[in-house]
Amino acid sequence: MTRETDKAVGKAAGVSPSAPQAGRSAPGEIDKFLGAAKQLAPLATGQAGRLVFALDATMSRQPTWDLACSLQARMFEVAAGSGGLAVQLVYFRGFAECRASSWIGEPRRLTGLMTKIACEGGQTQISRVLKHVRDEAKAVPVRAFVFVGDAMEEDVDTLAALAGELGLRGIRGFMFQEGVDPAASAAFATIARLTGGAYARFDANAPGSLLDLLRGAAAYASGGREAMLKLAGASPAVKGLIAAMDGGRR
Repeated sequence: MTRETDKAVGKAAGVSPSAPQAGRSAPGEIDKFLGAAKQLAPLATGQAGRLVFALDATMSRQPTWDLACSLQARMFEVAAGSGGLAVQLVYFRGFAECRASSWIGEPRRLTGLMTKIACEGGQTQISRVLKHVRDEAKAVPVRAFVFVGDAMEEDVDTLAALAGELGLRGIRGFMFQEGVDPAASAAFATIARLTGGAYARFDANAPGSLLDLLRGAAAYASGGREAMLKLAGASPAVKGLIAAMDGGRR
């Protein structure tokens, strides 16, 4: 890993093989979080939006990692017309390794970093990602984060509590799932809902499906809902993200 990304994220929480794989939060708690999140102001206009781009880099993820690497430049392209974009790469892999890059303002640097990272076996560390987003937002304004993964091996109640904190700070979560693992589906949807963001599935064998989702998240990070609406007419996937965000705030 280069120096640019050699920043460990938080501390690893002990995850036991018997940890709960699914759970539910009380509807009243969810509504409370979302009601407060709606009152928060967006980033000031004229300022590049900040997007945390988090990926599961455990062993099964290498093909999707390579796909995300090939597509990430398009996030910067779509954001260029609405204030620009700064991206921070966060990933986890192996035994309790979770790292974050510096903030990056152009795609070639991000490609260079991503191509140096190889996926390794290990359990998910989504809680560390969410904690990092929360802590990073104390230093710089973060409008949204993307998480791309296919599994969840953690305590859902812990993830829900962290997602609720992010929702209260106005940080939207875009949770993109490859595959149909039911534990991941439930957890990703809960995180998206609590942050006022959106959850969607994609097919790694159809690169356009992930591309449209990433473009939608980047548009939101750089220009908010208005920027997403400009894409929605030509992209059913972005239209679906907007509908999910609107539905999650009712």
